[in-house]
Amino acid sequence: MDSRSHTHVTAALRLCLHALLAGLLALVVVRAVSEGAADTAAVVAVTLLTAALYAAGAARSSSVQPKAPARPRTSVQPGTRAGAWWLGGLWVLWAALLVLSPDALWVAFPLYFLQLHFLPMRWALPAVVVTAAAAITSFVVHRQEIEPGAFIGPLIGAAVAVATVLGYDALFRESERRRELIVELVATRADLAEAERTAGTLAERERLAREIHDTLAQGLSSIQLLLRAAERSLPGNAPATPHVRAAREAAQANLAEARSFVRALTPPDLEHGSLAAALERLCARTTAPELTVRFAVSGTPVELPTPYEVALLRTAQSALANTVRHAEARRAEITLSFMDTSVALDVVDDGRGFDPSGAPVHERGTGGDGGFGLPAMRARAGSLGGALSVESAPGQGTAVALTLPLPDTEAERAA
Repeated sequence: MDSRSHTHVTAALRLCLHALLAGLLALVVVRAVSEGAADTAAVVAVTLLTAALYAAGAARSSSVQPKAPARPRTSVQPGTRAGAWWLGGLWVLWAALLVLSPDALWVAFPLYFLQLHFLPMRWALPAVVVTAAAAITSFVVHRQEIEPGAFIGPLIGAAVAVATVLGYDALFRESERRRELIVELVATRADLAEAERTAGTLAERERLAREIHDTLAQGLSSIQLLLRAAERSLPGNAPATPHVRAAREAAQANLAEARSFVRALTPPDLEHGSLAAALERLCARTTAPELTVRFAVSGTPVELPTPYEVALLRTAQSALANTVRHAEARRAEITLSFMDTSVALDVVDDGRGFDPSGAPVHERGTGGDGGFGLPAMRARAGSLGGALSVESAPGQGTAVALTLPLPDTEAERAA
Protein backbone atom coordinates (compact mmCIF):
# COMPACT_ATOMS: atom_id res chain seq x y z
CA MET A 1 0.00 0.00 0.00
CA ASP A 2 1.28 3.46 -0.85
CA SER A 3 0.55 6.72 0.93
CA ARG A 4 -2.57 7.32 -1.15
CA SER A 5 -3.97 3.93 -0.14
CA HIS A 6 -3.38 4.71 3.52
CA THR A 7 -5.10 8.09 3.06
CA HIS A 8 -8.17 6.45 1.51
CA VAL A 9 -8.38 3.78 4.22
CA THR A 10 -7.99 6.32 7.03
CA ALA A 11 -10.64 8.57 5.50
CA ALA A 12 -13.09 5.65 5.19
CA LEU A 13 -12.51 4.60 8.80
CA ARG A 14 -12.99 8.18 9.98
CA LEU A 15 -16.31 8.48 8.12
CA CYS A 16 -17.50 5.18 9.61
CA LEU A 17 -16.61 6.41 13.10
CA HIS A 18 -18.49 9.69 12.50
CA ALA A 19 -21.56 7.83 11.29
CA LEU A 20 -21.44 5.38 14.21
CA LEU A 21 -21.24 8.09 16.85
CA ALA A 22 -23.95 10.19 15.19
CA GLY A 23 -26.25 7.19 14.94
CA LEU A 24 -25.77 6.20 18.58
CA LEU A 25 -26.37 9.77 19.81
CA ALA A 26 -29.49 9.94 17.67
CA LEU A 27 -30.63 6.65 19.23
CA VAL A 28 -30.25 8.13 22.72
CA VAL A 29 -32.40 11.16 21.78
CA VAL A 30 -35.07 9.09 20.02
CA ARG A 31 -35.40 6.65 22.94
CA ALA A 32 -35.61 9.50 25.46
CA VAL A 33 -38.29 11.35 23.46
CA SER A 34 -40.31 8.23 22.70
CA GLU A 35 -40.33 7.09 26.34
CA GLY A 36 -41.34 10.58 27.56
CA ALA A 37 -38.87 10.58 30.44
CA ALA A 38 -38.82 13.48 32.86
CA ASP A 39 -35.25 14.38 31.99
CA THR A 40 -35.77 14.29 28.22
CA ALA A 41 -34.79 17.94 27.83
CA ALA A 42 -31.56 17.39 29.70
CA VAL A 43 -30.78 14.29 27.59
CA VAL A 44 -31.36 16.26 24.39
CA ALA A 45 -29.25 19.18 25.61
CA VAL A 46 -26.29 17.01 26.69
CA THR A 47 -26.51 14.99 23.47
CA LEU A 48 -26.42 18.14 21.36
CA LEU A 49 -23.43 19.44 23.36
CA THR A 50 -21.65 16.13 22.84
CA ALA A 51 -22.39 16.17 19.11
CA ALA A 52 -21.24 19.80 18.80
CA LEU A 53 -17.98 19.16 20.65
CA TYR A 54 -17.29 16.06 18.57
CA ALA A 55 -18.08 17.91 15.32
CA ALA A 56 -15.73 20.75 16.23
CA GLY A 57 -12.89 18.37 16.97
CA ALA A 58 -13.55 16.30 13.85
CA ALA A 59 -13.59 19.41 11.67
CA ARG A 60 -10.29 20.59 13.12
CA SER A 61 -8.73 17.16 12.65
CA SER A 62 -9.85 16.84 9.04
CA SER A 63 -8.56 20.33 8.17
CA VAL A 64 -4.98 19.17 8.85
CA GLN A 65 -3.80 17.02 5.92
CA PRO A 66 -0.62 15.08 6.71
CA LYS A 67 2.11 15.10 4.09
CA ALA A 68 2.88 11.43 4.74
CA PRO A 69 0.75 8.60 6.11
CA ALA A 70 0.75 8.89 9.88
CA ARG A 71 0.69 5.94 12.21
CA PRO A 72 -2.74 5.14 13.64
CA ARG A 73 -1.32 5.70 17.14
CA THR A 74 1.31 8.17 18.23
CA SER A 75 2.88 8.89 21.59
CA VAL A 76 3.74 12.58 21.46
CA GLN A 77 3.10 14.68 18.37
CA PRO A 78 1.84 18.23 17.73
CA GLY A 79 -1.85 18.37 18.63
CA THR A 80 -1.79 15.33 20.93
CA ARG A 81 -2.33 17.42 24.09
CA ALA A 82 -5.24 19.29 22.48
CA GLY A 83 -6.69 15.97 21.33
CA ALA A 84 -6.46 14.59 24.85
CA TRP A 85 -8.32 17.60 26.28
CA TRP A 86 -10.96 17.29 23.58
CA LEU A 87 -11.34 13.59 24.31
CA GLY A 88 -11.60 14.34 28.04
CA GLY A 89 -14.42 16.79 27.37
CA LEU A 90 -16.26 14.18 25.30
CA TRP A 91 -15.86 11.63 28.08
CA VAL A 92 -17.26 14.02 30.72
CA LEU A 93 -20.31 14.79 28.58
CA TRP A 94 -20.78 11.08 27.91
CA ALA A 95 -20.57 10.34 31.63
CA ALA A 96 -23.26 12.96 32.25
CA LEU A 97 -25.36 11.36 29.53
CA LEU A 98 -24.87 7.98 31.19
CA VAL A 99 -26.42 9.35 34.36
CA LEU A 100 -29.45 10.61 32.43
CA SER A 101 -30.04 7.72 30.00
CA PRO A 102 -29.12 4.00 30.07
CA ASP A 103 -29.00 3.99 26.26
CA ALA A 104 -25.88 6.18 26.34
CA LEU A 105 -23.74 3.16 27.24
CA TRP A 106 -23.61 2.19 23.56
CA VAL A 107 -21.66 5.36 22.82
CA ALA A 108 -18.77 3.69 24.66
CA PHE A 109 -17.87 1.71 21.53
CA PRO A 110 -16.81 4.72 19.36
CA LEU A 111 -15.17 6.22 22.46
CA TYR A 112 -12.91 3.16 22.62
CA PHE A 113 -11.57 3.93 19.15
CA LEU A 114 -11.09 7.61 19.93
CA GLN A 115 -9.13 6.81 23.09
CA LEU A 116 -6.94 4.30 21.27
CA HIS A 117 -6.30 6.84 18.53
CA PHE A 118 -5.55 10.00 20.52
CA LEU A 119 -3.80 8.55 23.56
CA PRO A 120 -0.53 6.66 23.81
CA MET A 121 -1.08 2.97 24.46
CA ARG A 122 0.02 3.17 28.10
CA TRP A 123 -2.87 5.59 28.71
CA ALA A 124 -5.31 4.30 26.09
CA LEU A 125 -5.76 0.83 27.63
CA PRO A 126 -6.60 2.15 31.13
CA ALA A 127 -8.97 4.69 29.55
CA VAL A 128 -10.75 1.89 27.67
CA VAL A 129 -11.06 -0.12 30.88
CA VAL A 130 -12.51 2.88 32.76
CA THR A 131 -14.96 3.55 29.91
CA ALA A 132 -16.13 -0.07 29.92
CA ALA A 133 -16.50 0.01 33.71
CA ALA A 134 -18.56 3.20 33.48
CA ALA A 135 -20.85 1.63 30.86
CA ILE A 136 -21.36 -1.49 33.01
CA THR A 137 -22.02 0.60 36.12
CA SER A 138 -24.59 2.71 34.25
CA PHE A 139 -26.44 -0.38 33.07
CA VAL A 140 -26.55 -1.86 36.58
CA VAL A 141 -27.68 1.42 38.18
CA HIS A 142 -30.44 2.10 35.65
CA ARG A 143 -31.73 -1.48 35.37
CA GLN A 144 -31.33 -2.25 39.07
CA GLU A 145 -30.23 -5.77 38.19
CA ILE A 146 -27.08 -7.63 37.32
CA GLU A 147 -27.11 -9.57 34.04
CA PRO A 148 -24.28 -11.31 32.13
CA GLY A 149 -25.04 -9.15 29.11
CA ALA A 150 -24.30 -6.00 31.09
CA PHE A 151 -20.70 -7.18 31.46
CA ILE A 152 -20.20 -9.12 28.24
CA GLY A 153 -21.35 -6.38 25.83
CA PRO A 154 -19.01 -3.52 26.91
CA LEU A 155 -16.10 -5.90 27.50
CA ILE A 156 -16.45 -7.53 24.07
CA GLY A 157 -16.74 -4.10 22.49
CA ALA A 158 -13.55 -2.98 24.23
CA ALA A 159 -11.70 -6.14 23.16
CA VAL A 160 -12.82 -5.74 19.55
CA ALA A 161 -11.71 -2.10 19.50
CA VAL A 162 -8.27 -2.89 20.96
CA ALA A 163 -7.75 -5.82 18.59
CA THR A 164 -8.83 -3.71 15.59
CA VAL A 165 -6.49 -0.83 16.39
CA LEU A 166 -3.54 -3.08 17.20
CA GLY A 167 -4.16 -5.12 14.06
CA TYR A 168 -4.31 -2.03 11.88
CA ASP A 169 -1.14 -0.73 13.53
CA ALA A 170 0.66 -4.02 12.79
CA LEU A 171 -0.54 -3.98 9.18
CA PHE A 172 0.59 -0.39 8.81
CA ARG A 173 4.09 -1.17 10.10
CA GLU A 174 4.31 -4.18 7.80
CA SER A 175 3.24 -2.13 4.78
CA GLU A 176 5.81 0.52 5.70
CA ARG A 177 8.53 -2.12 5.86
CA ARG A 178 7.48 -3.42 2.47
CA ARG A 179 7.42 0.07 1.02
CA GLU A 180 10.94 0.72 2.31
CA LEU A 181 12.04 -2.64 0.90
CA ILE A 182 10.58 -1.77 -2.50
CA VAL A 183 12.36 1.60 -2.46
CA GLU A 184 15.61 -0.16 -1.56
CA LEU A 185 15.11 -2.76 -4.30
CA VAL A 186 14.44 -0.06 -6.89
CA ALA A 187 17.60 1.78 -5.84
CA THR A 188 19.58 -1.47 -5.87
CA ARG A 189 18.28 -2.29 -9.34
CA ALA A 190 19.39 1.12 -10.57
CA ASP A 191 22.82 0.63 -9.00
CA LEU A 192 23.07 -2.83 -10.52
CA ALA A 193 22.14 -1.53 -13.96
CA GLU A 194 24.76 1.20 -13.65
CA ALA A 195 27.33 -1.36 -12.49
CA GLU A 196 26.51 -3.60 -15.44
CA ARG A 197 26.90 -0.70 -17.86
CA THR A 198 30.21 0.22 -16.26
CA ALA A 199 31.38 -3.39 -16.38
CA GLY A 200 30.42 -3.65 -20.05
CA THR A 201 32.25 -0.44 -20.83
CA LEU A 202 35.37 -1.58 -19.01
CA ALA A 203 35.26 -4.99 -20.69
CA GLU A 204 35.01 -3.38 -24.12
CA ARG A 205 37.86 -1.00 -23.31
CA GLU A 206 39.99 -3.92 -22.18
CA ARG A 207 39.17 -5.89 -25.31
CA LEU A 208 40.11 -2.99 -27.54
CA ALA A 209 43.35 -2.45 -25.62
CA ARG A 210 44.24 -6.12 -25.97
CA GLU A 211 43.41 -6.15 -29.67
CA ILE A 212 45.45 -3.01 -30.35
CA HIS A 213 48.38 -4.36 -28.38
CA ASP A 214 48.31 -7.81 -29.97
CA THR A 215 47.76 -6.66 -33.56
CA LEU A 216 48.53 -3.05 -34.44
CA ALA A 217 51.22 -2.43 -31.84
CA GLN A 218 53.00 -5.72 -32.51
CA GLY A 219 52.75 -5.23 -36.27
CA LEU A 220 54.11 -1.67 -36.13
CA SER A 221 56.93 -2.83 -33.87
CA SER A 222 57.86 -5.54 -36.36
CA ILE A 223 57.70 -3.08 -39.27
CA GLN A 224 59.97 -0.68 -37.38
CA LEU A 225 62.53 -3.42 -36.70
CA LEU A 226 62.49 -4.57 -40.33
CA LEU A 227 62.89 -1.02 -41.63
CA ARG A 228 65.74 -0.39 -39.19
CA ALA A 229 67.47 -3.53 -40.47
CA ALA A 230 66.88 -2.45 -44.08
CA GLU A 231 68.25 1.03 -43.34
CA ARG A 232 71.42 -0.43 -41.90
CA SER A 233 71.94 -2.73 -44.88
CA LEU A 234 71.64 0.08 -47.43
CA PRO A 235 74.64 2.26 -48.41
CA GLY A 236 74.58 5.72 -46.93
CA ASN A 237 74.12 7.38 -50.34
CA ALA A 238 71.44 4.95 -51.58
CA PRO A 239 68.38 6.73 -53.06
CA ALA A 240 66.02 4.51 -51.00
CA THR A 241 67.65 5.37 -47.66
CA PRO A 242 65.61 8.58 -46.98
CA HIS A 243 62.38 6.78 -47.84
CA VAL A 244 63.22 3.83 -45.57
CA ARG A 245 64.13 6.24 -42.76
CA ALA A 246 60.88 8.16 -43.23
CA ALA A 247 58.89 4.93 -43.22
CA ARG A 248 60.66 3.76 -40.04
CA GLU A 249 59.98 7.09 -38.30
CA ALA A 250 56.33 6.93 -39.35
CA ALA A 251 56.07 3.38 -37.99
CA GLN A 252 57.73 4.50 -34.76
CA ALA A 253 55.31 7.44 -34.37
CA ASN A 254 52.29 5.24 -35.03
CA LEU A 255 53.61 2.65 -32.57
CA ALA A 256 53.81 5.35 -29.90
CA GLU A 257 50.28 6.43 -30.77
CA ALA A 258 49.01 2.83 -30.54
CA ARG A 259 50.65 2.40 -27.14
CA SER A 260 49.04 5.62 -25.90
CA PHE A 261 45.67 4.18 -26.99
CA VAL A 262 46.41 1.01 -25.03
CA ARG A 263 47.29 3.03 -21.95
CA ALA A 264 44.12 5.10 -22.30
CA LEU A 265 41.97 1.98 -22.56
CA THR A 266 43.43 0.14 -19.60
CA PRO A 267 41.31 -0.37 -16.46
CA PRO A 268 40.88 2.80 -14.37
CA ASP A 269 42.41 1.11 -11.32
CA LEU A 270 45.74 1.00 -13.16
CA GLU A 271 45.59 4.67 -14.15
CA HIS A 272 46.19 5.91 -10.61
CA GLY A 273 49.20 4.00 -9.40
CA SER A 274 50.94 0.67 -9.62
CA LEU A 275 49.46 -2.82 -9.90
CA ALA A 276 50.14 -3.42 -6.20
CA ALA A 277 48.21 -0.26 -5.29
CA ALA A 278 45.29 -1.33 -7.51
CA LEU A 279 45.20 -4.77 -5.85
CA GLU A 280 45.32 -3.18 -2.41
CA ARG A 281 42.38 -0.94 -3.30
CA LEU A 282 40.52 -3.98 -4.61
CA CYS A 283 40.96 -5.74 -1.25
CA ALA A 284 39.92 -2.63 0.67
CA ARG A 285 36.64 -2.15 -1.20
CA THR A 286 35.65 -5.82 -1.27
CA THR A 287 33.00 -6.34 1.39
CA ALA A 288 31.00 -9.35 2.45
CA PRO A 289 29.53 -10.54 5.77
CA GLU A 290 32.32 -11.79 8.09
CA LEU A 291 34.90 -11.67 5.28
CA THR A 292 38.38 -10.20 5.77
CA VAL A 293 40.52 -9.63 2.67
CA ARG A 294 44.27 -9.02 2.92
CA PHE A 295 46.92 -8.18 0.35
CA ALA A 296 50.67 -8.81 0.38
CA VAL A 297 53.60 -8.32 -2.00
CA SER A 298 56.49 -10.77 -2.16
CA GLY A 299 59.82 -10.08 -3.82
CA THR A 300 61.10 -6.94 -5.50
CA PRO A 301 58.44 -5.30 -7.70
CA VAL A 302 59.41 -4.68 -11.32
CA GLU A 303 57.64 -2.72 -14.02
CA LEU A 304 55.31 -4.91 -16.03
CA PRO A 305 53.77 -4.33 -19.47
CA THR A 306 50.19 -3.12 -19.46
CA PRO A 307 48.72 -6.46 -20.70
CA TYR A 308 50.42 -8.23 -17.79
CA GLU A 309 49.02 -5.78 -15.24
CA VAL A 310 45.54 -6.01 -16.78
CA ALA A 311 45.65 -9.82 -16.73
CA LEU A 312 46.78 -9.96 -13.11
CA LEU A 313 44.23 -7.37 -11.95
CA ARG A 314 41.32 -8.96 -13.83
CA THR A 315 42.21 -12.41 -12.52
CA ALA A 316 42.28 -11.07 -8.96
CA GLN A 317 38.93 -9.35 -9.48
CA SER A 318 37.32 -12.47 -10.92
CA ALA A 319 38.70 -14.83 -8.27
CA LEU A 320 37.76 -12.50 -5.43
CA ALA A 321 34.27 -11.99 -6.87
CA ASN A 322 33.80 -15.76 -6.92
CA THR A 323 34.94 -15.90 -3.30
CA VAL A 324 32.38 -13.30 -2.28
CA ARG A 325 29.51 -14.83 -4.26
CA HIS A 326 30.05 -18.54 -3.72
CA ALA A 327 32.73 -19.43 -1.16
CA GLU A 328 31.08 -18.20 2.08
CA ALA A 329 34.62 -17.56 3.31
CA ARG A 330 35.77 -15.71 6.42
CA ARG A 331 39.27 -14.89 5.18
CA ALA A 332 40.80 -14.30 1.75
CA GLU A 333 44.37 -13.38 0.86
CA ILE A 334 45.83 -11.99 -2.37
CA THR A 335 49.58 -12.28 -2.83
CA LEU A 336 51.55 -10.73 -5.69
CA SER A 337 54.96 -12.40 -6.02
CA PHE A 338 57.84 -11.12 -8.14
CA MET A 339 60.43 -13.81 -8.91
CA ASP A 340 63.52 -13.93 -11.10
CA THR A 341 61.80 -15.26 -14.20
CA SER A 342 58.10 -14.83 -13.53
CA VAL A 343 55.39 -12.98 -11.67
CA ALA A 344 52.66 -14.84 -9.81
CA LEU A 345 49.30 -13.97 -8.33
CA ASP A 346 47.73 -16.15 -5.63
CA VAL A 347 44.15 -15.77 -4.38
CA VAL A 348 43.43 -18.06 -1.42
CA ASP A 349 40.26 -18.33 0.69
CA ASP A 350 39.06 -20.58 3.49
CA GLY A 351 35.56 -21.04 2.04
CA ARG A 352 33.54 -24.14 1.30
CA GLY A 353 35.61 -25.05 -1.76
CA PHE A 354 34.53 -27.32 -4.61
CA ASP A 355 35.66 -30.25 -6.71
CA PRO A 356 37.71 -28.91 -9.66
CA SER A 357 37.24 -32.17 -11.54
CA GLY A 358 33.47 -31.90 -11.37
CA ALA A 359 31.19 -28.94 -12.07
CA PRO A 360 33.00 -26.17 -10.22
CA VAL A 361 30.85 -23.92 -8.15
CA HIS A 362 33.16 -21.03 -8.96
CA GLU A 363 32.44 -21.44 -12.64
CA ARG A 364 28.93 -20.27 -12.13
CA GLY A 365 30.30 -16.87 -12.96
CA THR A 366 30.65 -17.98 -16.56
CA GLY A 367 26.93 -18.46 -16.88
CA GLY A 368 24.13 -16.06 -17.27
CA ASP A 369 25.35 -13.56 -14.76
CA GLY A 370 28.10 -12.42 -17.09
CA GLY A 371 31.10 -13.18 -14.84
CA PHE A 372 34.58 -14.16 -15.98
CA GLY A 373 34.92 -17.65 -14.57
CA LEU A 374 37.85 -20.06 -14.68
CA PRO A 375 37.83 -20.56 -18.47
CA ALA A 376 38.27 -16.82 -19.02
CA MET A 377 41.12 -16.75 -16.50
CA ARG A 378 42.86 -19.65 -18.25
CA ALA A 379 42.39 -18.02 -21.65
CA ARG A 380 43.87 -14.78 -20.37
CA ALA A 381 46.85 -16.61 -18.87
CA GLY A 382 47.42 -18.61 -22.07
CA SER A 383 47.39 -15.48 -24.23
CA LEU A 384 50.45 -14.21 -22.31
CA GLY A 385 52.26 -17.55 -22.19
CA GLY A 386 51.36 -18.16 -18.55
CA ALA A 387 49.43 -20.81 -16.66
CA LEU A 388 46.52 -20.88 -14.24
CA SER A 389 46.19 -23.52 -11.54
CA VAL A 390 43.28 -24.17 -9.18
CA GLU A 391 43.50 -26.18 -6.00
CA SER A 392 40.34 -26.85 -4.02
CA ALA A 393 38.33 -29.50 -2.25
CA PRO A 394 34.89 -29.42 -0.59
CA GLY A 395 35.20 -27.80 2.80
CA GLN A 396 38.91 -26.97 2.40
CA GLY A 397 38.87 -23.60 0.66
CA THR A 398 40.21 -22.62 -2.76
CA ALA A 399 43.55 -21.44 -4.10
CA VAL A 400 43.83 -19.81 -7.56
CA ALA A 401 47.36 -19.17 -8.85
CA LEU A 402 48.29 -17.29 -12.04
CA THR A 403 51.91 -17.41 -13.19
CA LEU A 404 53.24 -15.28 -16.05
CA PRO A 405 56.82 -15.35 -17.42
CA LEU A 406 58.54 -12.00 -17.28
CA PRO A 407 58.94 -10.37 -20.73
CA ASP A 408 62.75 -10.02 -20.41
CA THR A 409 63.03 -13.76 -19.79
CA GLU A 410 61.12 -14.53 -22.97
CA ALA A 411 63.31 -12.14 -24.97
CA GLU A 412 66.52 -13.68 -23.67
CA ARG A 413 65.21 -17.17 -24.43
CA ALA A 414 64.28 -16.14 -27.98
CA ALA A 415 67.74 -14.60 -28.52
